Amino acid sequence: MRIAMPFRLMAAALMLVFSMVSHASYTQTRHPIVLVHGVTGFNTIGGLVNYFHTIPWNLERSGAKVYTASVSFVNSSEQRGQQLANYVNSLGHSKVNLMAHSQGAPTSRVTASLIPHRIASVTSINGVNKGSKVADVIRGILPPGSYVEGGVDAIANALGGLINALSGSNNPQDGVAALETLTTPGTTSLNNALGWKGINRNACAGTDEDVWINGNRVKFFSWTGRGIWTNVFDITDPFLGVTSLAFGSEPSDGLVGVCSTMMGNVIGTHYDMNHVDAINHLLGARSLWTNPVSLYRSHANRLKNRGL
Repeated sequence: MRIAMPFRLMAAALMLVFSMVSHASYTQTRHPIVLVHGVTGFNTIGGLVNYFHTIPWNLERSGAKVYTASVSFVNSSEQRGQQLANYVNSLGHSKVNLMAHSQGAPTSRVTASLIPHRIASVTSINGVNKGSKVADVIRGILPPGSYVEGGVDAIANALGGLINALSGSNNPQDGVAALETLTTPGTTSLNNALGWKGINRNACAGTDEDVWINGNRVKFFSWTGRGIWTNVFDITDPFLGVTSLAFGSEPSDGLVGVCSTMMGNVIGTHYDMNHVDAINHLLGARSLWTNPVSLYRSHANRLKNRGL
């Protein structure tokens, strides 16, 4: 008994050390993670407000190398995808893992089509992969070439210019192109151009995790939520309550239908999380039942375990 006790203590100590080391490297992927913002997004404003609220730090604290890309506040997915490809090339890494929110998902799929040899994985988070009925409704009330469309476009472009100034960017803005690319016809056109890689053309489902692009294997993942009113203190919830009316009885996150978000290996669609919660905003106000930060952390660990 006297001999066994020290061994038990030693084993317990070794287990504690192993646990601490494992926790310290829980999110330490082989390739860096690049976070990609959605429409009307940014990387950071004045170094104080981050689009992905606290998420970079929560990934980095367990070993991940994280970058946050800056692409156009409003523009087509094709233009944003080229910007993102240029950004990824500028980083100098052999490959990166793209984790993208909203329009960031089709943006990242464009990037993967342009530089597949540099993309280890693409993860869609509440992504607009088959269009948004909200964009369809807005397009319907903004007749092409009308004064109303021109006015809205001017406002969107001006806001984009302001975001450029506040975030230290110089990205071109095109509000009408952003709207067109997010409609169902616009996204269908993009999917046709990309060969529907990672997107299930005929069903409300994902596809295989392994997507081959020009002889390069890229891992595709996705997740989304189907909550709308998730926190009484979140002032963005009423806005999403209104936009969710465009979907009728179809489950959505307030801005994107659940079926539209599915891409590659669908991790989950059941989360109590709306479109804004998915990036841990507004400033962390969220449902008690789903912590978006934990979804990013567990996914980084998933990428790590796949050697990515």
